Amino acid sequence: MKRYLLIAVLGATQLANVMAQEKPKPQDTEFYTPVPAVVTPGKTIANVPSDAIVLFDGKNLDQWVSTNDKSPAKWIVKDGVITVDKSKGNIETKKTFNNYQLHIEWLIPANINLEGQSRGNSGLFLASTGPGDDGYELQILDSYNNKTYTNGQAGSIYKQTAPLVNANKKPGEWQTYDVIWTAPVFNEDGSLKSAARVTVLFNGVLIQNNFELAGPTQYIGKPFYKKAHGATPIKLQSHGDKSVPISFKNIWVREL
Repeated sequence: MKRYLLIAVLGATQLANVMAQEKPKPQDTEFYTPVPAVVTPGKTIANVPSDAIVLFDGKNLDQWVSTNDKSPAKWIVKDGVITVDKSKGNIETKKTFNNYQLHIEWLIPANINLEGQSRGNSGLFLASTGPGDDGYELQILDSYNNKTYTNGQAGSIYKQTAPLVNANKKPGEWQTYDVIWTAPVFNEDGSLKSAARVTVLFNGVLIQNNFELAGPTQYIGKPFYKKAHGATPIKLQSHGDKSVPISFKNIWVREL
């Protein structure tokens, strides 16, 4: 009897160990190699095209709402710049989009003294599919001499792919993303017809070349297309950590 009891205990222990090992963890989808080569970007600023929709002209947040309750966005606008107010949550565009070209400029303060994912963390959600962090995230982070998992550094499609190169400028300097977004298409039954794709220039340097997304970005676990959706807002993230507030300016979009 004792023998069978011992076998049962050992079996339960092994099962518990297997279950503990199988529980998804954030680290499961983080990788650190290969490390993208560093490229020094040029000093250029894109002008607004005549057919663009200006999402922020330096004056107000009239084109934006709070993601949580769709009330007017309450981030800080001063001297032609939007600065994240972490107490107010994420903001997103009033207008929804399918395929588009987007230009946005962002800045992490020069006096930042944190490391890794806390070094000025935010995100540009190219399509926002829910009130939380659901959507397709292009990572915003200070990745100038800042080591973290490469599919979580600036310019990554978060937890899916690293940028082709590291084109970061120093903290305290304005950075630019120019994005070509192709939205996913779904069949009438909700199944995926064609995946989302994205091309990104970071400070004028190509870092994502028509990359096909495996689904909305996820912090834990593998990405997949959870549900069908149509046109969606563009979202800016107020990251809930100790990282310093990030600023944005010169935001415009061209529908394709």
